[in-house]
Amino acid sequence: MWLRGRSPPPATTASNMCALCGVLGSEDHWTDGPVPFFTRDQMSRRARRLARVRAANLVLTQFGLTLADWEGANYQLSSRTGRTEIVDNLAQVWQAAERILGRACDPLDLSVTARMKQIRRTD
Repeated sequence: MWLRGRSPPPATTASNMCALCGVLGSEDHWTDGPVPFFTRDQMSRRARRLARVRAANLVLTQFGLTLADWEGANYQLSSRTGRTEIVDNLAQVWQAAERILGRACDPLDLSVTARMKQIRRTD
């Protein structure tokens, strides 16, 4: 109820949502699509998610971060110090990584890709 002569508070673009509603209400992202990831073999949705987590971790470990599947609906990004964020999809991982680290996190940085090539050679 608004008092006469007073305007309502300004609308904000951000919305508040409890964690449970965020999990239950999330929509699928294109990265969770039905196309097999890394292989032509038919994989379950869960297996595809875990393959994406493994691939992302190859890069994220270069920044001291770890990504984990969280209940098959979201992803949990954690630092070595225990800072953690829950993200809806892989597109949000890099923004969350920058918030956790407090600095830019560019997976295409030349030093990161050079380390990735070294890791690949040793496998």
